Amino acid sequence: MAKQVNLPARMVAGRLEAGCDEAGRGPLAGSVFAAAVILPEDFHHPLLNDSKKMTEKERDILRPIIESEALSWAVEEVTAAEIDELNILWASVTGMQRAVRKLSMKPEFLLVDGNKFRPFDGIPYQTVVHGDATYASIAAASVLAKTWRDEYMRKLAQDYPEYGWDKNMGYPTREHIDAIKKYGYTPFHRKSFHPKELEPTLFDNINEQII
Repeated sequence: MAKQVNLPARMVAGRLEAGCDEAGRGPLAGSVFAAAVILPEDFHHPLLNDSKKMTEKERDILRPIIESEALSWAVEEVTAAEIDELNILWASVTGMQRAVRKLSMKPEFLLVDGNKFRPFDGIPYQTVVHGDATYASIAAASVLAKTWRDEYMRKLAQDYPEYGWDKNMGYPTREHIDAIKKYGYTPFHRKSFHPKELEPTLFDNINEQII
């Protein structure tokens, strides 16, 4: 079980702040998902923490609680094709911006996990390294982004069972890399991601020339 923590929902009391985070920057396949969450100022749950420090069961417990108790929340997807076009950093930022715009109320301030963002819609913001372990609103966004993305990858795995996406969630595990070598890429793979294990070698090039 995750260590119980008590994260503040907001940086400044009384200000309507939205926490923003994403899930899925590192995988070879699938979309990146981003979430924005505005929590009540007194929101607290003993399990809430950086989603990476929580078990799958704990995240699944928290997701409906966050979705029912948040003042507003939104989750948005940025596809593999968009990631290839934008690069993963700006695809993640774009996803967070889309989620903020989808909120039912406009926040007065954004708390953004990480160290990169860009101004938009005139909303001031603060980037926070390890923000998902610092503010409850960012942690809540990380839980929603992670659980929504995992659900999406399990659905994709039904059509592409060879790649093990229901277990590896598109990350570059040995199973996933071996499946790409055997079956090739799918429309859901990020073509701009080039793991060293999948790069052509000099030996491969010589064989191609001989053939």
